[in-house]
Amino acid sequence: MSKPFEGVINIDIKDSKPDWTPYAQPVPPEGAPSVMYVVLDDVGFSALEPYGGLIETPNIKRIVDKGLQYTNFHTTALCSPTRSCLLTGRNHTTNGMACISEASSGFPNANGHIPFECAMAPEVLGELGWSTFMVGKWHLCAEDEENLASRRHGWPSGRGFDRWYGFIGAETNQWYPDLIHDNHTVDPPQTPEEGYHLSVDITDKAMSYIRDMKAVAPDKPWFLYYAFGAGHAPHHSPKEWADKYKGKFDMGYEAYREQVFERQKKLGIVPAAAELSPINPYTDLKGPEGQDWPALDTVRPWASLTDDEKKLFSRMAEVYAGFVSHADHQLGRMLDYLEESGQLDNTLIILVSDNGASGEGGPNGSVNENKFMNGIPDTIEANMKYLDVLGSPLTYNHYPTGWAWAFNTPFKMWKRYSNYQGGTADPLIVSWPAQIKKPGIRTQYEHAIDIVPTIYDCLGVEMPDVYRGATQIPLEGESFKATFDDPLAKGRETQFYSMLSTRGIYHDGWKAASVTPATPDGWADFTNQRWELFNTETDPSECHDLAEKEPKKLNELISLWWSEAGKYNALPLESRTALDILTTERPQLAKPRDQYEYYPDCAEVPESVAVNVRNRSYAIVADVTIDTKEAGGVLFAHGCRFGGHALYIKDGKLKYDYNYVGEEDQYVVSDKPVPTGDVRLSARFEKEGDEKPTTGTLSLYIGQEKVGEGKIKTQPGKFSLAGEGLNVGRDGGEPVTADYPGDAPWAFTGGTIHKVIINVSGAPFVDVEKELIAAFARD
Repeated sequence: MSKPFEGVINIDIKDSKPDWTPYAQPVPPEGAPSVMYVVLDDVGFSALEPYGGLIETPNIKRIVDKGLQYTNFHTTALCSPTRSCLLTGRNHTTNGMACISEASSGFPNANGHIPFECAMAPEVLGELGWSTFMVGKWHLCAEDEENLASRRHGWPSGRGFDRWYGFIGAETNQWYPDLIHDNHTVDPPQTPEEGYHLSVDITDKAMSYIRDMKAVAPDKPWFLYYAFGAGHAPHHSPKEWADKYKGKFDMGYEAYREQVFERQKKLGIVPAAAELSPINPYTDLKGPEGQDWPALDTVRPWASLTDDEKKLFSRMAEVYAGFVSHADHQLGRMLDYLEESGQLDNTLIILVSDNGASGEGGPNGSVNENKFMNGIPDTIEANMKYLDVLGSPLTYNHYPTGWAWAFNTPFKMWKRYSNYQGGTADPLIVSWPAQIKKPGIRTQYEHAIDIVPTIYDCLGVEMPDVYRGATQIPLEGESFKATFDDPLAKGRETQFYSMLSTRGIYHDGWKAASVTPATPDGWADFTNQRWELFNTETDPSECHDLAEKEPKKLNELISLWWSEAGKYNALPLESRTALDILTTERPQLAKPRDQYEYYPDCAEVPESVAVNVRNRSYAIVADVTIDTKEAGGVLFAHGCRFGGHALYIKDGKLKYDYNYVGEEDQYVVSDKPVPTGDVRLSARFEKEGDEKPTTGTLSLYIGQEKVGEGKIKTQPGKFSLAGEGLNVGRDGGEPVTADYPGDAPWAFTGGTIHKVIINVSGAPFVDVEKELIAAFARD
């Protein structure tokens, strides 16, 4: 995109002619609009008020009232694949994001690295003079790049964003997020007790970015990628927001669907001929080898629940609704700022959800997903203890599949299911007051890949043939700008779908869908896989399979799927088992080793690249100098309230806590005080047997002297689903234990930590099935 020098160069500068064109910062066309790209997470088709839902979103409604509401918009069914489409205008398989990056396979369609041949919108617009900002959730780079030792090619700063603030992985604790600001890790500016919540924080940061730029260049437009964590798990809501919904979900999810369905018809969100899809439509099916439909992807009828279960499930929905409404309120603050500053009229606003509502909570939901991911079942008795604090920092919660089904009304299934509307049908709202003069509903079939071409069309921008030396793959989406003025303008004619072993194809009102669960190796006999056929013009909720009545049409669509899959790089299809996926050899910065060294005053080490102590013997050794008898604080910490372990000094004693999935703090305390001077303090765990969870003896040492011991059990799985890594000399974010002395971040004082050495022996045990469930739950 750079331009050649066209001045004149002679021996003497006075006889030469300068040309500033190649060196000047790009200037966009006068009056060019700004773009605010709002991405919600796991919200589903019918959660929001404008789509017939019962979750109040007055500020999203403000956007609808001044814009266009699309009722036939689609995504890929998982968040990182969809987000790759939202930013590049190419299909997820073209982007190397056929699935989540944790399931990458080393092939062009599923390697977890978006190629530079698929330039992102901020890269293109930044070169043309727009300031580019990103706040919130990223999750668009491979797991081996999500650390400070990696190159930053896949980070927002490596993909065209001038400034960014948020979390790089799939999810984070909304009260204690793992934050990165312009390539360096930072602590949240406040604690939950001081009013902190991530939705508020990213909104503050987004406004500050725009203000900072406008103070220097008031006429310069901007592109903001505003990606909330809401409503992805954990569903963390301020209590007053959840309490607004007390009693409003007591009717249960079946009744909720009926109410919402009637509202959708009155609003024109669904056609009059639409039907409400049934509960558990596929649970009676068997796989080609007699496999049962996965129990985790079923819904428990509301009438089958106990009174306590109904109370808990209702509160889970209230908390989720409060979470989404609270995010809507932050969006309202942003809209107020744009209006007050005179920017709203010429800002193109696009709001989407990245996939259908999430079924990862299973039929019973969870108050602490880390228990579920460690294979430790929730019980109604244990969960009821958290009823009054659900959504607070004390929980890591997710609603049950029944609410996922409800928040996708009138469709069946949910996130991950690319074969059905419940996974792929999502809200799309577009507002541009300066240009869109007749707000209303649009029914054209559109897809996530169509948004970037539409942005370019609205801004008068053409995708370059070459971006920074990379010859560009042509845009695969199509602009739908014509629909702004013409409700009858043509929409997308064909779109293929592929996720895990599920497949689908839409063409000119018809839809073919493979019949398979959205799980690894989910009945993945691709040659003999059964397909259903739906006429979406008359049956948008896919209730009536026409495969037997229209075999010719079905075969046409299946053939078209293979043609589109070949065109857009969808092969090979995923058929691996959980074991195969998790044990696939992938790039890594450093090989696992027996000894690790960590130092104070360093950034937190993500769990994915930290020492793995799971189900093996280990030793934590801290070399310290103790200056005073009052020395105290954290020596070493890994994990958080919902699982982790820590070595620290309190009241002069050496202490160790192994927090077992947030359910039990297992303390071992020294029977002697820690002396002053140079000293080696250690905790050593010797495992006993091979049963899971692993148990053994934890011994404390001061120098070579044993000063305490106790029996403990250790987690079979990760300490956390995402984030909350390893620290030395402090415990940033959410603490492993409430027993630390002092205040957050519980820094070590009264001495110097020279280094912490962690030695591990024996191969770590990994429960591959639960690890994979955790990976997909994080997306």
